[in-house]
Amino acid sequence: MKIAQILDKIDSRELVLPEFQRGYVWNRDQVRGFFQSLYRGYPIGSFLTWSTRAETAITRGGPVERDGAVQLLLDGQQRITTLYGVIRGRPPRFFEGNSAAFTGLRFHLDEEAFEFYAPVKMKDDPAWVDVTALFQRGIGAYFSAIVQLAGADRERLETLHNRLNRLHQIPEREVHVEEVTGEDKTVEVVVDIFNRVNSGGTKLSHGDLALAAVCSRWPEARQEMNAALERWRQAGFEFKLDWLLRTLNAVVTGEANFTALAEIPAGQLREGLAETVGTVGHLLDVVSSRLGLDHDRVLAGRLAFPVMARFLHNRSGRFANAAERDRLLHWYIHAFLWGRYSGATETALNQDLEAVDRGDVDQLLDQLRLLRADLTIRPDDFGGSQLGARFYPLLYLLTRVCGARDLGSGLPLSAHMLGRLSSLQVHHIFPKSKLYERGYRKAEVNAIANFCFLTQDSNLQIGDRDPRDYLARLEEAHPGVLASQWIPTDPDLWRLDRYRDFLAARRELLAAAANDFLASLLGTSEEEPVTEPDAPRTPVTVTVAEPDDDADAVDSLVEWLVGQGMAKPERNAEVADPENGRVLTVAAAFWPNGLQEGLGDPVVLLPDPDDTDQPGLAASGFLVFHQADALRAYVDKRRKVQADAPAPTRPRGWDRAAFEDYVAAHCPPEIRDAVTSLIGHAERHGARFIPGRGKKPSLKAEFPVDGKWQRTWVLWVPVSGPDDTSLTLSLGSIAAAVPWNKLTRLVGALQTVPLLAAPLAAARAVGYQKWPSFRLAELTSAEGWLEQLETALEELVHG
Repeated sequence: MKIAQILDKIDSRELVLPEFQRGYVWNRDQVRGFFQSLYRGYPIGSFLTWSTRAETAITRGGPVERDGAVQLLLDGQQRITTLYGVIRGRPPRFFEGNSAAFTGLRFHLDEEAFEFYAPVKMKDDPAWVDVTALFQRGIGAYFSAIVQLAGADRERLETLHNRLNRLHQIPEREVHVEEVTGEDKTVEVVVDIFNRVNSGGTKLSHGDLALAAVCSRWPEARQEMNAALERWRQAGFEFKLDWLLRTLNAVVTGEANFTALAEIPAGQLREGLAETVGTVGHLLDVVSSRLGLDHDRVLAGRLAFPVMARFLHNRSGRFANAAERDRLLHWYIHAFLWGRYSGATETALNQDLEAVDRGDVDQLLDQLRLLRADLTIRPDDFGGSQLGARFYPLLYLLTRVCGARDLGSGLPLSAHMLGRLSSLQVHHIFPKSKLYERGYRKAEVNAIANFCFLTQDSNLQIGDRDPRDYLARLEEAHPGVLASQWIPTDPDLWRLDRYRDFLAARRELLAAAANDFLASLLGTSEEEPVTEPDAPRTPVTVTVAEPDDDADAVDSLVEWLVGQGMAKPERNAEVADPENGRVLTVAAAFWPNGLQEGLGDPVVLLPDPDDTDQPGLAASGFLVFHQADALRAYVDKRRKVQADAPAPTRPRGWDRAAFEDYVAAHCPPEIRDAVTSLIGHAERHGARFIPGRGKKPSLKAEFPVDGKWQRTWVLWVPVSGPDDTSLTLSLGSIAAAVPWNKLTRLVGALQTVPLLAAPLAAARAVGYQKWPSFRLAELTSAEGWLEQLETALEELVHG
């Protein structure tokens, strides 16, 4: 089929986009590279469509108002949208994204290169051809320009004319369109096909399918949901569409599983969304006024909102009294502190939604105690560092609602204070510069127990003074101000050489304050009425007074990436194992769906790798960078590849054959031999191999242990290259599934190999929360390591 015919089918609505597809994410470099491929006649891949009845098709851009069959585009949306946008000069009807990515494309007749319009460079230069205008007006409109360029040189005139004609003929190019047909092809089957052919992109979730089903009955649903998200964004809170859909589902059906939305009528969905948006707004007011959690960074536990929204739905949208409100908030705080929804999200949500429908908040607390029997906060819980740690929001909460005062002015930092106090700064009690001079590690310098909140004036007043110089003076000027911020008042603890003792003492004070506040929430009288917030929420900004060089570099990088058309990352975000929800690290910036939304591997920027499960990150398919400059260089290189690429390609996927091919082509002989031996041993003992999902080569082996498949090891190639190919033992997965004595025998057998002993002992010391990882290049130098590993794994499988 010709490209021009495909575009005509889009105009006639014979070819449409299924509602479950995500939006347009290509950037200008990819558009340039794609048209370079078209111009040179390179392969550009085929397209995949699904032929189904028009009356049942769930499409983006509204219902199909025609009889008979319609074709839904499954694979090729980015390419088709680019072709339509450049050739037609406007986005297609189903478009959702940034049309600037394909607007203003120019072609240089001499250099045969594509670039986007730059006035200084291109204005009044006849060699630059407006590509869209050429398609719409024809070659004749540019004949005078090529005559001007060629002058009396007839040979050059012919060359320029041929180049112009080659570009103009792109719509006449034949491309292959493969069609999926058959009455047995349900939406679920087609989505499975879509996920398989789109191996380089983000897989469609149940939420995507649910939204498609909702939009089929209520076409304006996506638009109205996005409008609500935008209003919250303007108020300072960033929520995702999937989150709002999940909250709507909880309110309307009381279920976590999205399939529950399948049969809900449009009218009920419309009313449910209005209720959900109103309830979320009310909860934000309550959490802001009662807990002081008044801006995006500190609004933790977002998956608790569907449960709280259902709770209010069952009570006509409002709390019966202040006691009921405070008991729910008590549960909410514990839910985010202990990671209630960090593992099997839908299972936990269903349990809590059922508890809400059965009774009061006590049912929810009972569910939490099954996860963590003792909900008491201990000093060590405040032992984290960085602004993304779970206990950072609790520190902010205590500051805003427990009488903390500004160190410089002595004024309360209450959640009800407005004016200048709607802007606060994170202050390091012990200045970073002085701590670094004394050799403290970054994780210690940025410990939560070294943070407090101040106004900007106070921060400027204090500067980077030694605590012994300023804390006593502030306490004298405003008696009790240090205790209000839980700062130890023993002057001996203000010495730089006692910094670790200071942290320990402050953690004691913070834990006591947190437990007292949580207990007070359970002690609210049922006679106390609920008071509405005095005023609408005021957007609050909290900045770091002394940002690290790393923080400045990350800010600059994110601004640059967004300008290049990349997705906006989550900042100071927890990164969890996608299989079990275990927190692997807190990243400075995290792109969970790839640098371009829906394309590529999740990306983690981690300038400070302390307290990070590096093997876990690698084994889970995350692309990890430790420097902002390294990520910038990676993106620059990728942009160049995209702009010069002969055609968009799709990664093969690291199944066993692909991984072995890579190792054979790129790894040294000793590593090739080790990999072959490991895979051969696993195969002999009935293992199955799970393909690595990332672009970096990796392969996972699962062994049948006690009748269940357990991930046992992962082979992976880090960013540093094939010479560093490593083996990670998935002891965390095994520990959760086998008797402890069996795990102990496994580890004991492995520890007889000297190179394995120390990492295994370290993993055992932390309950196998960090999985030991070994470079194959080092292991191959240890005599008998492979035999010992094979013997130990045989004990695991058959012992």
